[in-house]
Amino acid sequence: MERIDMNEMSQEERDLMMEQSKLLFKLNHTEPMTEEYVSILNELLDGNIGENSTITTPFAGAAFDRIKLGNNVFINSNCLAMARGGITIEDDVLMAANVQLLSNNHDEYERQVLTCEEIIIKKGAWIGAGASILPGVTVGKYAIVGAGAIVTKDVPDYAVVVGVPAKVVNTLDKDKFPE
Repeated sequence: MERIDMNEMSQEERDLMMEQSKLLFKLNHTEPMTEEYVSILNELLDGNIGENSTITTPFAGAAFDRIKLGNNVFINSNCLAMARGGITIEDDVLMAANVQLLSNNHDEYERQVLTCEEIIIKKGAWIGAGASILPGVTVGKYAIVGAGAIVTKDVPDYAVVVGVPAKVVNTLDKDKFPE
């Protein structure tokens, strides 16, 4: 777990946050799926975006340079990506609207200190509308996270999880997916 004291941020870190805020505003006010839109998204993610991947606006969050998107990733509107701990999304992942990816939290006693752990969403996973993925969680290959679920623990490959907190309710037939 990484701990970041927001009171001790360097001027360079503050400048990066401001630049990312400006790029985010620009992205959210640019005609979708145009060359300009793709260029701004690529700059916002510091080039960490695979082929045929996109994010539908509005988009929100922080530390966008710590997000890595694989190929053929689709993230629907109103995604909140708090990426200070890192967010890795592998190929062929689908995310419905209003998903929250929360790789950082605040220390219980020192509220200006962020506690950060990477979120990993593996190949082919499907994240349902309004789901929240909490710090340090890995969502397994081809897993499904049901709408509105709050995922506090790792999700096994091919598992279907639902609820608050999310629990496994089914396992998909792995032979029905490409390797």
